[in-house]
Amino acid sequence: MDFDETVAARLGFAKTKYLAVERERRWLCREVPRDLIARTHTIVDLYVPGTCLRLRDARPTDGGLPMLRLTRKADVDARTRLLTSIYLSENEFGLLSQALRGARLRKLRHTLKPNAGVAMSIDEFQDELAGLVLAEAEFDTLEAMTAFTPPDFVTREVTDDPRFSGGALAFDGQPPSH
Repeated sequence: MDFDETVAARLGFAKTKYLAVERERRWLCREVPRDLIARTHTIVDLYVPGTCLRLRDARPTDGGLPMLRLTRKADVDARTRLLTSIYLSENEFGLLSQALRGARLRKLRHTLKPNAGVAMSIDEFQDELAGLVLAEAEFDTLEAMTAFTPPDFVTREVTDDPRFSGGALAFDGQPPSH
């Protein structure tokens, strides 16, 4: 693991058996590589101010079942975060989405066809963030993340730029001259 239980506790995760580790890198893209798309979800995220909480409504564009969840994420560093999620029924999700206040972000998430064991997706942002396209790759190990060579459809890595996190985009909007 890229952290220890002391780090997890400091970030508010008292029991590490209930959390997942997310290792991720992000890049700006000129466009969506449509020929590489395996599936697409419409995602609406609600980021709750002053917390690490996000309420997500992810619905497959092909009409499949939605994935509704409340997630708590906390950064260990720019590339590694700890998270835990509660999966919700439509009723539970509806109650929470009415009760919680925050900033909403809407996007299409295109999951790409598998490539050398690396899970990649492209976020095509909507509404006031229209035109912003971000690629992200998730890794099982720190070594795999470090060794990864990004595909040619990306333009600039923004993993270490906090302005391109979901919460920052939801609250602050698109960074100038991205």
